[in-house]
Amino acid sequence: MGENKIGSYIKNFRLKDHSLGMAFVVLIIIATIMGWPNFLKMRNLTNILRQISYTGIIGLGMTLVIISGGIDLSVGSMTAFVGGISIFFLNMFGGQSTIGIVLTIVFALVLGMACGFVNGILVSRFKMAPFIVTLGTMSIFRSLIQYFSNAGTILSGNNTYGKIGSGVVLGLPIPVWCFLAVGILLHVVLNNTSFGRYLCATGSNEQVARYSAINVSIIKLLPYVITGFTVGVTALMWSSRLNCINPSDCTSYEMDAIAAAVIGGTLMSGGKGSIIGTMMGAIMIGVINNMLVMGGISAFLQQAVKGLVIIVAVLMQYNNNK
Repeated sequence: MGENKIGSYIKNFRLKDHSLGMAFVVLIIIATIMGWPNFLKMRNLTNILRQISYTGIIGLGMTLVIISGGIDLSVGSMTAFVGGISIFFLNMFGGQSTIGIVLTIVFALVLGMACGFVNGILVSRFKMAPFIVTLGTMSIFRSLIQYFSNAGTILSGNNTYGKIGSGVVLGLPIPVWCFLAVGILLHVVLNNTSFGRYLCATGSNEQVARYSAINVSIIKLLPYVITGFTVGVTALMWSSRLNCINPSDCTSYEMDAIAAAVIGGTLMSGGKGSIIGTMMGAIMIGVINNMLVMGGISAFLQQAVKGLVIIVAVLMQYNNNK
């Protein structure tokens, strides 16, 4: 009986269905060899997870946007905007109180979702191209935070606030716990709810989805709101880690978020994606960056390597779906 099951599994095994997992294992092995013995040290692994958690959290929301057939180029600027305005809010209403921090957390999440709602309503209600909409709001958010901060660093007056992003719980930084929590939540939403099924259907064929009585406008709006929520989480983690925000912070976050989703198997054409895959994609990007640093590769070449990885991932998607 057991042999029959094993034989059936081997017979039905398809290499392309497990390509991400195999690439992940191979990358870890290569990184271990290149960075031996420092790569496997807990301090280094924790540092990798902390670094990828910021863009990784946003990448989880970006996955839903891409599955819906959209894209969001504004997330980097939005993160700096939400983080900066949240610190303004904390300094104005929070003082040194704990309740002020709680209100700031709520404010940041609501502000992030409001910014995502603006993107979503322009795409879903006014039928504007996602690329154009988010390209425009990317400039708007960055310009607004530069204006409100007078192009200077926005400092928090609450010392306790700085312990959120730099804190450690059970050996892992708080941003990593947030990454895991948001990942689990969105994995359940995508795979175990009617919204997740409608999202994939809309991304695969919007016209057919309409004929199936799916409210396409709402389904296309919600991923941008959810991405705004993930931006709010990242803005809190990043601004509290430094206890400040610089208007130039979080540049190119959109590239890392999209890269994590694409490497994780999310189709750029929409209709298919995986939250777990995006989490693995984010970790792979972190491992690649860490490997390049340990190998003494110039920091100027790291973006080139990341771009090459994205191209290869999309090329593999194309070949697998021919």
